[in-house]
Amino acid sequence: MASVRLARQLPSGDVPSRLATSKDAAELLDFLSDPSVHAPIYSLPKPLSHAALEAFIDDHLEQRARGEGLLFVRPDEASKIMGYSDIQIWPQWAAAELGGAIRPDKQGQGEGIKGAAASFTWMFETLGLDLICETAAVDNIRTAKLLDHLGFVRQGQIVSTSSDGTKRPSLVWEVSRQQWADTHGLEF
Repeated sequence: MASVRLARQLPSGDVPSRLATSKDAAELLDFLSDPSVHAPIYSLPKPLSHAALEAFIDDHLEQRARGEGLLFVRPDEASKIMGYSDIQIWPQWAAAELGGAIRPDKQGQGEGIKGAAASFTWMFETLGLDLICETAAVDNIRTAKLLDHLGFVRQGQIVSTSSDGTKRPSLVWEVSRQQWADTHGLEF
């Protein structure tokens, strides 16, 4: 997917996110070391370490080269990481999933909703997706409210497997390109 290989920034609110590089591993570890940030996210390496995050970033750079994934970090005014976005793409289905987190002091201020909406719109427009699928732990109320608010449709429940093999029940949402356009007054 050429659009994935050419991606350099992700709109995510007032400050765009940029592609993560291996130089970001230490700061990403600092950001993710807060359990309130990393605990709900099953796609992160476990245990978290500098080496594991370097490998995570390198894997995403390889995914980008194949057109199957992107990893972005979002800097704050002081250029410290305040959030990240992990896009997993299934080109054969023109579908993707967006995962990520924002620093706790930025939560509850509308940053997550604005950033997520901008990111989902960008994914449909730039990556040419037909469907975005999302999952969240059944007790992840914040993500559930965000996805419901943005017009995603609940599809049921599955069991998600983390990088260390642990399993957790997850709720599933989907939104099609047309549903997103209709809900948000867009034309693609």
